[in-house]
Amino acid sequence: MFGIDSTVLLFVLLAGCSAGAVAYALMYTRISNEQNVEKRLQTVKSADTDRLVVKASRDRMAEAAKRRKSIQESLKELDEKQKSKDRNVKKPPLKVQIRQAGLNVSIERFYIYSAICGLFLSAAVYFAGAPLYVVPGALLAGALGIPRWIVIYIRRRRVKAFLNEFPNALDIIVRAVKSGLPLNDAIRLIASESLEPVRGEFRRIVESQQMGLSIPDAAMRMPETMPCPEAGFFGIVIQIQSQAGGNLSEALGNLSRVLRDRKKMKAKIQALSMEAKASAVIIGALPIVVAILVYLSSPSYISPLFFTSTGHLLLGIAAVWMSMGIFVMKKMMNFEV
Repeated sequence: MFGIDSTVLLFVLLAGCSAGAVAYALMYTRISNEQNVEKRLQTVKSADTDRLVVKASRDRMAEAAKRRKSIQESLKELDEKQKSKDRNVKKPPLKVQIRQAGLNVSIERFYIYSAICGLFLSAAVYFAGAPLYVVPGALLAGALGIPRWIVIYIRRRRVKAFLNEFPNALDIIVRAVKSGLPLNDAIRLIASESLEPVRGEFRRIVESQQMGLSIPDAAMRMPETMPCPEAGFFGIVIQIQSQAGGNLSEALGNLSRVLRDRKKMKAKIQALSMEAKASAVIIGALPIVVAILVYLSSPSYISPLFFTSTGHLLLGIAAVWMSMGIFVMKKMMNFEV
């Protein structure tokens, strides 16, 4: 074929196959080693990728655990601070009560006013013709009872006014923060534009900040002058946000919504308990009304109750039992929200 002997052609083919076989035999080890190296490289790359993925996941878990631990420590610290302040919030001393009532009266001046009130009431009872043993009781009631009751009444009225205006102040802070205004400027806005007593409480925060105290610490001191849980909630929100971060406007918006829901719940409870309160008023006033009507219709029939020692004893016992009944009914109608 093509002028070439078939034997020569066959010899060339066999020689080429032999050379290829020899070359493959000689290069087999190197080829297999290169394949093994390639496999090892692929294994190492996949292992590195898996290790990086595992490391990234582990770092994320560690960061989440660290953040959760930080929040838990912050909550624990705030809870301990709150427990230490609860004693003064629930049963504060007289000086703290006067401050919480918003009165600019020193404790010495208050004692002077109490003594004057006691002397005036005892003199009024004496000149009204009451027995002499009633005069010391009037003195104690005028010196220790009436002034403190007035302070408690003003304090409760101030807290009620604060709760009515506080959610509106929080909404203003939320809108200011959302519009890009710093928290300091938002608090100054409330301290100058809001109604009392919210304006006074936020003014104390601004003054504390000017004296070098941080806003979270100043907010945590608000329950000292405003004895209500809502003021403590505000301080806790500001403190957690400053330590753990987060969306301040969203947190304050949620707090405002919670305060409004609490107010609605209190109003609902008051409406539901109004029937019981009316019944208690009727039951408590019924003996007095009956006594007055009997005295007007037949004075001689009921006069021994007021002008004899036995009648005075019976009136005292009746007053004690009536007071106990009124106290029990008041406890049954009061609900803490």
